[in-house]
Amino acid sequence: MAPRRPKGAGAFPKPVESPAPTPPDPDTLYAALDLGTNSCRMLIAQPKGNQFHVIDSFSKSVQLGQGLEGTGRLSRSAMGRTLGAMRVCTQKLRRHGVTRMRLVATEACRRARNGARFLGQIRQETGLNLEIIPPEEEARLAVISCAPLVSTKTEQLLVVDIGGGSTELVWIDLTKVPRADRPRAIMRLHAGFGADPGPFPAAKVVDWISVPLGVATLRDQFSDVDDDSARFALMSWFFEENLAEFTPYDAVQAKEGFQIIGTSGTVTTVAASHLGLRRYDRNKVDGLRMTSDQIDAVIREYLTLGPKGRRSDPRIGADRQALIMSGAAILQALMRIWPTDRLTVADRGLREGLLYAQMSADGVLEEGAY
Repeated sequence: MAPRRPKGAGAFPKPVESPAPTPPDPDTLYAALDLGTNSCRMLIAQPKGNQFHVIDSFSKSVQLGQGLEGTGRLSRSAMGRTLGAMRVCTQKLRRHGVTRMRLVATEACRRARNGARFLGQIRQETGLNLEIIPPEEEARLAVISCAPLVSTKTEQLLVVDIGGGSTELVWIDLTKVPRADRPRAIMRLHAGFGADPGPFPAAKVVDWISVPLGVATLRDQFSDVDDDSARFALMSWFFEENLAEFTPYDAVQAKEGFQIIGTSGTVTTVAASHLGLRRYDRNKVDGLRMTSDQIDAVIREYLTLGPKGRRSDPRIGADRQALIMSGAAILQALMRIWPTDRLTVADRGLREGLLYAQMSADGVLEEGAY
């Protein structure tokens, strides 16, 4: 007698679907967009404790400043690439229903004769309302983005933001701030470098400077020099010459209690090369500490590789190889002036600063240690 076939045998199993993730409440979301000389970057995030959780992001190299050094104007092709990126950002903002946002443009639009007109075109074609921010605000936003990376042992802090069209440096004295409160004191600068901190101990901004030389503009300045090593040396010397007016605590070279935080694609690329990463990993790079000697070793390796070797090096990437040596020239100049064993690598910048500033102003970030 043949065995009886169980009821339901041979039927396809019913799939058990996991519930779709609940989309975040649009009223809790914030957006920040940074249109720079080389890249367009955007973050959409919601507050989470004393930090934020990223919901969506966008980053694209648009090379808005291409040709600006020679003509003083944004080119038609550069504006076309940027408009395409802006349309993608518009779609993301609408998809998430974001209403709280800050959208800024920096050095390329500051310098270009048609910069303001171009932002009007963006507003007309995409509905995005970008504002050109002054260098001091750009420097301030870079500083507060790095607040979680400030060591409680730091007494003198130098924050360096190497951009595409400019480089901002801010020197901050934290000696009057209790150790545990030092990162939070940096965050309180969102109201301005000279703002009243109220009853809280204040971080003192000793000096700051915005040098109109970034990775793209410095490269363009010396594009006529054919020899790779000579071009690098000239770029580094020229950048150092432009720092002549920035001399806070010039005689102080003590490494104890001194911290440099570097935020830029240059610094993160050098860090990834130092770690030997074949694929970039933000978790390994953000917050990494490097010595002057370690940075110098990576730069010497870049020079040994030459243009062709750098182009094929996966740690640098084809997109960044054209800019890495001008950025490295800036970094080496800084290390000559302020040698340190505590350069902290920051994979963060204006977008994060814009988000922290908005959330801090609205009081939606919790108090507490980072």
